[in-house]
Amino acid sequence: QVQLVESGGGLVQAGGSLRLSCAASGRTFSSYVMGWFRQSPGKEREFVAAINRSGVITYYGDSVKGRFTISRDNAKNTVYLQMNSLKPEDTAIYYCAADPNMGPYGSMKWYEYAYWGQGTQVTVSS
Repeated sequence: QVQLVESGGGLVQAGGSLRLSCAASGRTFSSYVMGWFRQSPGKEREFVAAINRSGVITYYGDSVKGRFTISRDNAKNTVYLQMNSLKPEDTAIYYCAADPNMGPYGSMKWYEYAYWGQGTQVTVSS
């Protein structure tokens, strides 16, 4: 089992940047596919980004493509989400997710991830 703890959320003005971190403990971090999802009130959980076990392959939701970057440091058991050019519609709780059994390229489907962090709030003001 793995425990995930997100950090780095906060309040930022539109056009600004934030970097989220997700620290993992437990089983070998490099055996997990990692993902970021977000959810705002009244909306479904939305795929943001995913990264494969080695960190070579990444992919993004259409709404964040070109603005957000996912990366991982397996030596530090941490996955990151660099968020640039933030917009008010990026406001949400951001969740880190992990799965040890997923195929090599991860998934955009939140229900396919076995482990979740508690989330971190990101608020973008206009």
